[in-house]
Amino acid sequence: MDKEFSPLDCLLPTGTQKICLVILNQLLEPYFLHALWNKGNAFKFDMFLSKKVMSCSLDDLTQSVMRVPAVIRACADGGANHLYRLTEGRRESFLPDYISGDFDSITPEVKSFYSEKKCQMILTADQDLTDFTKCLSLMLEEIEKRSVQVDTIVTLGGLGGRFDQTMATVETLFHIQKMSEIPVVVIQGSSLACLLREDRKHRLNVNTDNQVLEFGKLVSTSNTYEKLEGKKRKPVTISTDRPLLWTMGVKTE
Repeated sequence: MDKEFSPLDCLLPTGTQKICLVILNQLLEPYFLHALWNKGNAFKFDMFLSKKVMSCSLDDLTQSVMRVPAVIRACADGGANHLYRLTEGRRESFLPDYISGDFDSITPEVKSFYSEKKCQMILTADQDLTDFTKCLSLMLEEIEKRSVQVDTIVTLGGLGGRFDQTMATVETLFHIQKMSEIPVVVIQGSSLACLLREDRKHRLNVNTDNQVLEFGKLVSTSNTYEKLEGKKRKPVTISTDRPLLWTMGVKTE
């Protein structure tokens, strides 16, 4: 079955997707946090995509966002440390619905603050799964419990840091795809990644029709999109008989 999916919808001022937000224990970029925390459909996009955002105050960023909150917002363990640091001065406006993990990364100060603010603290001690996987599993339970519509789960972090951590992020995408039809998008720095399901179509500028993509044989890198025709770009379509890791660049300037 053909299905159109726009990975960047969550960042666009015209975006319509209802999202949930997960923050991981890696560098948290302010321009992504403030666009996604309130699902900023009215975000001043020219400011969002400019270098000026790096020097904007928290007040400037918050005032540029229309209050259309993400449906559910969560931190995976030490992700709460980054949220706490980045929202200094306005922390009570950025309280996650829950923080989960084995709590070996969250600092005592941060844990105490969010506990006092009645954020749910969920201990997930299972060492066979990453904090990211466990946090997403809890989010799926919460979505079902609340009976809310969610189009995409957006994750901040997971593509920086050590290579083994990045690979663990990819593994989590495979885990979650077996548990839910809701797509998971991971964003960090200039990169976006998501796992596409099998039985989809494709069209890229560098044609890879009827070829096997496999490590040691052929991988598709540094590809690009078809040239813009008119005001609307044609959809890039994918056809694959296996889950396919899709990555793309995100311009922030």
